[in-house]
Amino acid sequence: MQKKCNFIDAFRVDLLSWYDKNHRSLPWRSQSAAHENPYHVWLSEIMLQQTTVPTVIPYFLKFIDLWPSVEDLAAADNDDVMREWAGLGYYARARNLHKCAKVVTEEYGGQFPQETEELKKLPGIGDYTSAAITSIAFDKPATVVDGNVDRIMARLFKIETPFPKGKTDVRRHAESLSAGRADRPSAYAQALMDLGSMVCIPKTPKCGVCPISQYCAAYKAGEVELYPKKAPKRQKPRRYAHIYIVTDTKGHVLLEKRPDKGLLGGMTGLPTHEWGETKDIAFAPPVEAEEGKWVRLNEKAYHVFTHFELEMTVYTMKIDDLLSISLNSNYIIENIDEADRIGLPTVFKKPYLLAKKTL
Repeated sequence: MQKKCNFIDAFRVDLLSWYDKNHRSLPWRSQSAAHENPYHVWLSEIMLQQTTVPTVIPYFLKFIDLWPSVEDLAAADNDDVMREWAGLGYYARARNLHKCAKVVTEEYGGQFPQETEELKKLPGIGDYTSAAITSIAFDKPATVVDGNVDRIMARLFKIETPFPKGKTDVRRHAESLSAGRADRPSAYAQALMDLGSMVCIPKTPKCGVCPISQYCAAYKAGEVELYPKKAPKRQKPRRYAHIYIVTDTKGHVLLEKRPDKGLLGGMTGLPTHEWGETKDIAFAPPVEAEEGKWVRLNEKAYHVFTHFELEMTVYTMKIDDLLSISLNSNYIIENIDEADRIGLPTVFKKPYLLAKKTL
């Protein structure tokens, strides 16, 4: 037991010493000795889910400029929040973000809970995010496991079980290094993230400057790049969609407000119909027109979601005046210039930009 404790102590000392000298400067991190701002930690962690740091930074800065506190975000209009989120993807995060801000404001007086189990009761907060807020924002021991930590632990302990099953072993080892440890939990969690981002990277890891290489079983075996081991990827299924782009001679374009629930819920997008698993999906345009009015583009648009790929056939049509026809309540008419600024989700930006060449 003493030997194991000495290993953990030495590992943490070396990692934290490296972090003190080499940590990243990120806009959601405190630049002083004070604890991190819980609102900033929560907001950044939600944004960083399956999204890279360079992508998140401008969104984070925009959000805290528009809504400097969790109370400000709670008071925001949901459509505004969804519009500013456009482009980050995984839009359920944005819906839960706004819901969570309201709960924290109305039920917790604007103060985030400090314990993981209480945090997990909030919308959109699971095991990882609750542990990140507890450790980073409140400097309390919690086991934070993200993709960077997965990779570090797989190499450090030479975990042979392929991912995703191997993540069970990752958590066990990660807990052994962090559980109950009161020596700088906030810095420790962020040190692991920075090490994984800057040194223990997926390809060509920088083992020569790694502060914990002396403890790393994969490094000692000369097999660092073989870990983490992963089960063979299954090919993503493909789905098919028709995208309808209607414009008029007065510079308007037809958009669609999607239902609050479901994929891309609450977002403004282009008119479409149910996406099918085969190519023979029904032609169901939002506006009736004479035969030959609809023009099908030769080039298709594609988008990759987490669980499937989408192939989009794009149809365009120009009429005299969109404002003069009867439309369902879920349709919105915008000026084309305004549509460019409205922040369409990426899946719709692709066919829209494709069609703009012909509009």
